[in-house]
Amino acid sequence: MQTEKKKPKRSPFELVTAPDPSEALRIQEMLRHHCIIERTIDICEIRYVAGADAAYDQDTAYAAIVVMKFPGLEVVEKTCSVQEVSFPYIPGLLSFREGPAILDAFSNLTTVPDLIFMNGHGYAHPKRFGLACHVGLLLDIPSIGVAKRLLIGEAGQPDAARGSTEPVLDNGEIIGRAVRTVQDARPVFVSVGHKVDLAQAVDMALKTTTIHRITEPLWHADLVSRQCRDKQPVPVTPYFPG
Repeated sequence: MQTEKKKPKRSPFELVTAPDPSEALRIQEMLRHHCIIERTIDICEIRYVAGADAAYDQDTAYAAIVVMKFPGLEVVEKTCSVQEVSFPYIPGLLSFREGPAILDAFSNLTTVPDLIFMNGHGYAHPKRFGLACHVGLLLDIPSIGVAKRLLIGEAGQPDAARGSTEPVLDNGEIIGRAVRTVQDARPVFVSVGHKVDLAQAVDMALKTTTIHRITEPLWHADLVSRQCRDKQPVPVTPYFPG
């Protein structure tokens, strides 16, 4: 069993903030060994799942988190954070552009999810430490990356049936899976973030996908982030525990 290493004694916000790409790479290298890529929670323990996504208007990020009941997928809470972004978009370093706003949005939640989906990669990353790994580790919450396109590696086309998968391979290593979440729709690319294994990541992605290609928590987070950016009112969802 993989043992959890002691994380550096710095605030989560400090660990997604870097003045330049070289410092970002240094932080990424420092943290990636602390990620746990095995199952730590059983499905019967999952009551709430969340999706995190961000929309942009030039250098302003609008990061949204939507929490839903599981398995019913009723929305119980929505939050959005608006942050000025100074770090440029660099493939592989998305955490340092999007992470601060996502962490701020998470700090406003009253319902702590048992698992969070990130719109991006986790282990399927050049350093094996994408956005889903980074944010999941800093929040210490099981996390899964779901992306619409590959950052690294290759994958065959899954069969047309919902639930079909093909491995994402990088130099012979399985780093994720291409998953057909909706019949005949284009696959999404699922990878481990933190405190889950790949089989569980794929299973949870399928269990939280209905009519949309991406998981329902991510679909709602995308909608809320764009509503926030476009200054549309985001309906306040009452929270009914239980």
